[in-house]
Amino acid sequence: MVSYLMKEASTQTIFEEAPLEPRTTVPLFPRLTAVKRHSYGIEASGNFVAHGDNLAVLDSMGHWLEGNLKCAYLDPPYRTGERFTHYDDDASHEEWLKDVTTCARKVWDLLSDDGSIWISIDDQEVHYLKVALDRAIGRQNFVTTIIWQQRTTRENRRVFSNNHEYLLVYAKNPRKFGQARNGLAMTDDVRGRYVNHDNDPRGPWQSVSANVQAGHAVASQFYVITAPNGRKHMPPNGRCWVYNQRRMELEIAQGNIWFGKDGNGVPRLKKFLATGRGMTPETLWFADQVGTNDHAKKHIHSLFPGEPLFDTPKPEALISRVLHIASNPGDLVLDPYLGSGTTAAVALKTNRRFVGIEFGDHAASIAAARLRQVVDGESGGISAQVSWEGGGGFDFLRLRQSRA
Repeated sequence: MVSYLMKEASTQTIFEEAPLEPRTTVPLFPRLTAVKRHSYGIEASGNFVAHGDNLAVLDSMGHWLEGNLKCAYLDPPYRTGERFTHYDDDASHEEWLKDVTTCARKVWDLLSDDGSIWISIDDQEVHYLKVALDRAIGRQNFVTTIIWQQRTTRENRRVFSNNHEYLLVYAKNPRKFGQARNGLAMTDDVRGRYVNHDNDPRGPWQSVSANVQAGHAVASQFYVITAPNGRKHMPPNGRCWVYNQRRMELEIAQGNIWFGKDGNGVPRLKKFLATGRGMTPETLWFADQVGTNDHAKKHIHSLFPGEPLFDTPKPEALISRVLHIASNPGDLVLDPYLGSGTTAAVALKTNRRFVGIEFGDHAASIAAARLRQVVDGESGGISAQVSWEGGGGFDFLRLRQSRA
């Protein structure tokens, strides 16, 4: 599928002398053979790096992936027209759009019911890709567009200094995804808002509004609340109560509604620190939170000093946030454009299982080589943040006749 994106180079150099018999614990996938030379760490890890066309690999592994895939991160070439060290990014618009959409559609069919797909892209194609994805996987499944500050320096050679990229987020079932997604860790500022005003044994809490806009309300959300001291409360004009009357009375009885220190305040919901899901993720992701392309390049250079840099890596902190929001430890994640291996590295460090697919020779020379260092306890990227000391493993798979 993506042969036009990659430089035509023989795979013989990286696979010569490589034993082709599979490890005994590797599942049997049609047309995929385990390569011991590039596999590393513990066996039966459920982690795979596959070298070959991503559609063909997904066809081979589909029966194993289907319904088990919690999160897919796609970082396709952006169709910049440039020739990078490890691939050529000069496809026509029509060819590029068709191939990326086809890949996204195939991945979509493998997602679990609460799974999601995240696609990195820049200004060149983001609007066309959004429309194409709406048609391919359903506009109703679109969740949001995230803006990532991918550089902090000013580009003075251009009319505008473009300092951001995008992530398009789609969910197989937006309602289930919303229930399953994880929040972000609370900042000290937000945590400080939780105070135990009434010595509640459940711990610190903060209050939030108990009324909402009435635009989509039903009749059962309009009623009079009687506070414990007998005071009556009606929702403000244009508003309604967040719960129906029966539910509200239950919440009051359970001590989940706050009427102020003197009991005369407008009713508000008590939200406890101990039961919170973390902070709701915002759609602006700044460099000081998730890193930049420059951070990622420096990390790759530290792993492979003196070697040609991978031109467009993503920082581990960025992918870590994606995987944190969209999955949990033990879940299976996929990257069908593995590149330098960032998604797989982050998955290892955060105890996710992964499948990474890469068409280019750097599947072995960079991605697998990087993962060997991760297994051995590599200390860059998010390692300090997650107290990574090494472990795990992966199997390297080759797609037979992938360039026939």
